[in-house]
Amino acid sequence: MARVAFVTGGTRGIGKAISARLKADGMKVAAGYSGNEEAAQATAKELGVMVVKGNVGVFEDCANAAKAVEAELGPIDVLVNNAGITRDGFFHKMSHEQWSEVIRVNMDSCFNMTRQVIEGMRARSWGRIINISSINGQKGQVGQVNYSAAKAGMIGFTKALAQESANKGVTVNCVAPGYIDTDMVAAVPEEALKKIIATIPVGRLGKAEEIASAVSFLASEGSGFMTGSTLTMNGAQYISG
Repeated sequence: MARVAFVTGGTRGIGKAISARLKADGMKVAAGYSGNEEAAQATAKELGVMVVKGNVGVFEDCANAAKAVEAELGPIDVLVNNAGITRDGFFHKMSHEQWSEVIRVNMDSCFNMTRQVIEGMRARSWGRIINISSINGQKGQVGQVNYSAAKAGMIGFTKALAQESANKGVTVNCVAPGYIDTDMVAAVPEEALKKIIATIPVGRLGKAEEIASAVSFLASEGSGFMTGSTLTMNGAQYISG
């Protein structure tokens, strides 16, 4: 029987590439989104996946999303916590809302979504939880204290939950992408983008499909002995020990 996967923020950018790859792997896929109806419907039509609207920063939205997926596709076997936002600014000028909104959507969402599926995964003795962190959660970034804190928190969340769930057949892993060729990065001014690429030893931006390939492995039957890990995919821009 085909596994069921739910990808938050799964209708654009890295999330869309992950949705496409898991679908190609033979899974039944639901892609979450929060506001861009046009992109969501286009993704549903293009990939043949279910799309589910909701704010991952709101626990009730996550509960409703999980119920909708389970009603249409079945119990969720693979959860990819990919949705995220930025509200950049220097910390000494950062508003409480800039801080709390990023923490809610990028960090609280890990609890909000994972809490919906973890009991079922443990009961069935199989599950894959994959959290999409960031290079900036590993090394920090000027102007992104909120984002860096949230993405670092995802790594700690991954390590702790992996230990709790290991004996139940549930793996929990992280992927920490560097700069990836998505619409968000494409919006960076050309000169600034050249400077970023100059700091990447492989000499280019990453591809969303490359991140999706890592997620594909972590979601597979063959990844059962890998848990609590963080895969750094940044072209050697930052190498963690």
